[in-house]
Amino acid sequence: MTQELQHYINGKRVNGASGRFGDVFNPATGEVTKKAPLASKDEVRAAVENAKAALKGWSSTPPARRAQVLFKFRDLIIQNMDELAELLSNEHGKTLDDAKGSIGRGLEVVEFACGIPHLLKGEFTESAANGVDVHSTRQPVGVCAGITPFNFPAMVPMWMFPMALACGNTFILKPSERDPSCGIRLAELMSEAGLPDGVLNVVNGDKEAVDALLTDPDVKAVSFVGSTPIGRYIYATGCANDKRVQALCGAKNHMIIMPDADMDQAVDAAIGAAYGSAGERCMAISVAVPVGEETANRFVEAMAPRVRDLKVGPYNDPASEMGPVVTREAQQKILGLINSGIEQGANLVVDGRDVNLQGYENGFFVGGCLFDNVTTDMDIYKEEIFGPVLTVVRAREYDEAVTMINEHAYGNGTAIFTRDGDAARDFAKNIQIGMVGVNVPIPVPVAYHSFGGWKDSLFGDHSIHGMEGVRFYTKLKTVTSRWPSGIREGSVFNFARGSDV
Repeated sequence: MTQELQHYINGKRVNGASGRFGDVFNPATGEVTKKAPLASKDEVRAAVENAKAALKGWSSTPPARRAQVLFKFRDLIIQNMDELAELLSNEHGKTLDDAKGSIGRGLEVVEFACGIPHLLKGEFTESAANGVDVHSTRQPVGVCAGITPFNFPAMVPMWMFPMALACGNTFILKPSERDPSCGIRLAELMSEAGLPDGVLNVVNGDKEAVDALLTDPDVKAVSFVGSTPIGRYIYATGCANDKRVQALCGAKNHMIIMPDADMDQAVDAAIGAAYGSAGERCMAISVAVPVGEETANRFVEAMAPRVRDLKVGPYNDPASEMGPVVTREAQQKILGLINSGIEQGANLVVDGRDVNLQGYENGFFVGGCLFDNVTTDMDIYKEEIFGPVLTVVRAREYDEAVTMINEHAYGNGTAIFTRDGDAARDFAKNIQIGMVGVNVPIPVPVAYHSFGGWKDSLFGDHSIHGMEGVRFYTKLKTVTSRWPSGIREGSVFNFARGSDV
């Protein structure tokens, strides 16, 4: 039986009223298991009004009290980890271990947000001029919104709303309509932790809901994670409607393998970084750049059997190392790009197109694929595949590899594998990418640092979480005050001292 999902507004689940629904699949079976309500503009407006009504009370709540709610929320996430992972994997397809790992990364941001009393401390200058003091504070932006992707339906929302709430804002989450259940459950756990009604609301929806948030005058800030074309639209539309916007977008992440690299370490790293979560993550390594022919030959020779041996299966099979992709459309897009790579002359060393699992014939599976001799003019190099496909582009020397990365339109993450400290230092300094790994394939920063790319991978002035998150979800106010010295005639202190009282 197909389950009908709901919104979460003002502290309770609410049935959709638009009459429109989107299908939610179990990607392993291809079956529709749930229907997600697609909110109308009026339904989004109701959520905004609730968030606006709750803003005064929550923003005036002391930061230490806000932190206590987040501490309780952290404990509830840990207690309900198995349930959340099951919800996530059932709708997304990734393995349970992968799901739990992603929830754990989101939990790191919750833990960082628990330190908000310290993070909101301002600055003070005594006697900036005669009798003049200056101090600064950070105050909430107001009603904020988050538009999150399908690939991390728990982690990315937890990169957003805990920071926003800790800073004193109220929040409306619009999760991906492909796997929305985690967003609803996280909001319920926040309520259970003591969050007042209306402070965190969840509306499911499609473009109509997104446009309603982008144009509503009471929404002051919008956070987005997703593809570059949509991120560019959200940034332009949100800014045109006087909103603060951070839009974290697509990627094409390169990993350089130098001749002196530990090849076993590099291959292990590439397997996890390219094929984990079926390649459906913006920090996945999708381009390997071995330097020199001998290095390239060794790398491809070592990678090929590892890719062939990847265990592809449903999330609830403990033997599965890689699950299906999220939808039939995603599967077809990935297969189309693989076919274009063959047509344009790349060498498909490992072909994962014909995965056929007994009992899961209708699932959205794509096996691990490995291309060699890819060139920079091919579609599989230029486009974000967002699937379990690793392309190998051979570079003759280090400078050629660096130039290749710097000239790509995306600038999210990159890595170098080497034993040479000079090469690593030069790479970290001169590469035009936002997040850099040295012998680390997926350099996602810990929560107290900030996550964000360059070029077409980020629109806006702020990265997400860490201190950049605090800055995004607060407005700076600076107060300059003059207090003349001495006791003035008529002051309360002077009156009390001189009276007989």
